[in-house]
Amino acid sequence: MATPFSSKLFVKTIPLLMLGFVIVINASDPPLTLDYYKSSCPRLLSIVRKEMECAVFSDPRNAAIIVRLHMHDCFVQVVLLDDTFTLKGEKKAAQNKHSLRGFRLMDRLKLLVESGCPGVVSCADILTIAARDAVLLVGGPYWDVPLGRKDARTANFELANTNLPGANEGLVSIIAKFLAQGLSVTDMVALSVFMSNQPLIGQLGCEPSSHLFVFLPTSHSAYEPTGAHTIGKARCENFRARVYGDMELTSDKSLMSEVYMSNLRSICPATGGNNNVTNLDYVTPNLFDNSYYQLLLRGQGLLNSDQEMYSSLLGVETRHLVEKYAHDPVEFFNQFAESMVKMGNITNYESFVSGEIRKNCRFINSLTHSE
Repeated sequence: MATPFSSKLFVKTIPLLMLGFVIVINASDPPLTLDYYKSSCPRLLSIVRKEMECAVFSDPRNAAIIVRLHMHDCFVQVVLLDDTFTLKGEKKAAQNKHSLRGFRLMDRLKLLVESGCPGVVSCADILTIAARDAVLLVGGPYWDVPLGRKDARTANFELANTNLPGANEGLVSIIAKFLAQGLSVTDMVALSVFMSNQPLIGQLGCEPSSHLFVFLPTSHSAYEPTGAHTIGKARCENFRARVYGDMELTSDKSLMSEVYMSNLRSICPATGGNNNVTNLDYVTPNLFDNSYYQLLLRGQGLLNSDQEMYSSLLGVETRHLVEKYAHDPVEFFNQFAESMVKMGNITNYESFVSGEIRKNCRFINSLTHSE
């Protein structure tokens, strides 16, 4: 078993190129280390990075789907398992069913890693590395990823329906869900840039052997793009309540805000058009930056759950954090990196005792062998 992770986290901002140090260790952290695969799979990081470069350069929204997939995987038990006769997975839970994508991209990553290091690297670790690379590739910060996770052999459909924040959920409820995971209010505000619900949209994918860009139809795509609050798009059904609710009250009275609201209502009618989409961050939709928080200051957050962090009377602490990140991108980058490591360390202890290294991320090994 690996020794507990106790190294400092090196945070590089891209393109800011600053270097900071934060410590994210506590007594309850899982036994993870930075060099866990140094001998058993020395090419792991380069394998994942190369494929993520291919996916993100094909469509920047592929970065968002992987980070969101990682977040959902951390918040419940394991989101990658498919339903079987004996196991009910988490993919069809209310907060996952119409929002999570990226499972084929994970299949691809697992296949590539298995070809180089068979039976060595867990799906959980691959997803965690891929999430870090995804953020970096769209202009976000770098952080070192502690490794050594095992793959759980069970899923929890009920927890997936209750543990995950929703687009129209209140601030107090969302904070409670983060605290239940051992995450702080600061973590919640920093990580909120990737907690959203998005659709499946056609895009460019990568040809598997040469990594040349080729068009893949949506129904057969190796990569399934979605978005996040700082990059990507949201579905009408997730922002309708906001657009026809209190957005007019929270937004400033500028001409830009009026045009923005009018545009949103043309995209998302009061009835119908549930799958119509718009950018969550209309300023820099394909770049990981702090403009999301600047939109909240202007009252233009697209989702209720976002704007509540700044506009809610109960959001004294969250309002201060939104203001800080809106005005200080370096502070936001550092906190986001620290919070991602902290969230990645949310681990079901049972997985270290009875977990496994899955050969196929969609099925536990006993099912893979029997099939």
